[in-house]
Amino acid sequence: MAKKVVATLKKGDSAQFTKVVKMVKSEKTGAYAFEEKVVNKELANEFFK
Repeated sequence: MAKKVVATLKKGDSAQFTKVVKMVKSEKTGAYAFEEKVVNKELANEFFK
């Protein structure tokens, strides 16, 4: 699926977006999970805060 998202993001004015992935630790179990989003390039740093 990642290939499809990346290919779609390279077309036209969609190049202003990027896919970001962040590791999030669960409060209950302590296990890590990945959170993925497609955001505007300017908002990418806010996603990681």
